[in-house]
Amino acid sequence: MKTLIATLAAAAAVTAAVPAMAQPYGHGPARYETQRWDSQANVNQRQRELERIIEAAARRGDLNRRQANELRNDMRSIARLEASYRSGGLNARERAELNRRLDWAERRLVSRLDNSAHRYGYGYGHRR
Repeated sequence: MKTLIATLAAAAAVTAAVPAMAQPYGHGPARYETQRWDSQANVNQRQRELERIIEAAARRGDLNRRQANELRNDMRSIARLEASYRSGGLNARERAELNRRLDWAERRLVSRLDNSAHRYGYGYGHRR
């Protein structure tokens, strides 16, 4: 009887813990993979959000001038590609290509921001 109760208690504890383990873990407010980016309005929204993050990071000094310019050039390139696609109307393949390029630009941005967080003084040393 005691082993049955112990077994049921252990099973209940594991069952209660499983939903908590299944919760997603986010790294901040701008988590693109949790949203759908398949419409044109969302592609534009995503471009604006990435541009906003780039400008804010450049103002804070989290990106140096060269890094910020590289990321701005990436965003301009995506905007030019979108304009050429839009001239004939966006289809699903073109929208997927824009999203793929935005994913790549976002990964570059996150990589640059992660690298800047590990500089001397964690943002307090070598400030310009």
